[in-house]
Amino acid sequence: MSRALALLRASHPEPGGAVTLAMALLAVGVGHRGWRLVAVILAVAATQLAVGWVNDWLDADRDLRAGRRDKPVASGAVSRRTVGVSGLIAALAIPLPALALGAAPTVVISLVGVFALLYDWPLKSTAFSVVPYLVAFGLLPAFVVVSLPGNPAPPAWLVLAGALLGGGAHFANVLPDLADDAATGVRGLPHRIGERGSQVAAAVLLLAATLTLVFGPPGPPSWSGWAAAAASVVVLLLGAYGSKRARGRPVALFRAVMVVALMDVVLLVLS
Repeated sequence: MSRALALLRASHPEPGGAVTLAMALLAVGVGHRGWRLVAVILAVAATQLAVGWVNDWLDADRDLRAGRRDKPVASGAVSRRTVGVSGLIAALAIPLPALALGAAPTVVISLVGVFALLYDWPLKSTAFSVVPYLVAFGLLPAFVVVSLPGNPAPPAWLVLAGALLGGGAHFANVLPDLADDAATGVRGLPHRIGERGSQVAAAVLLLAATLTLVFGPPGPPSWSGWAAAAASVVVLLLGAYGSKRARGRPVALFRAVMVVALMDVVLLVLS
């Protein structure tokens, strides 16, 4: 593996790319075009690169102890210093694309970066680990809207939906790493309430995000909104049933949560 590819992998490209793509689609949906669209995408991408690289820089020793050979730093594919410097550069670059969009967008995206990095340290191993997700994901769609000409205020339902989606994503995202995290001393909120508690929290938060996206916008809910709400309930119930019936590690509810999260992202863009 080349050093450049290893550095990219250290940024957690899958979740970071998914968040950037979702905000890019939302930006197109609310009317961003040309250089404004590019500025929004670059600013959001910088937040995701920063939080991913800083996370792997901070966790390098822990990943090495846990034998995480899938981690580029722990496997020696890229140096910890390179990842740390990249994270610093990305963090400092977060507000730069937003400067041309106005003061309000610059402040909002800077706050997104601050709260995202607060998760990496010091909140990741505390009972408040979900707070950065709630705040940062609530502010991301707000940034997209406030970046429009005239800097309009984002609707409250959109901010709430983003926060709920982020909170649900936190619990779902940590599930695959609970055992490794516990072995190396990470004690965030998902670790404190356990695997089943985290699955339930993720499901409740994502269902709440779905309902907010369906009933929050002005006017009666669309048929697609009603269908998404009904589908979310059915998918989560099937996931809970499958987890209860399964032997060994219950993954059905985790997969159901991922499906609902995907539907929420689609609803967010359509809304």
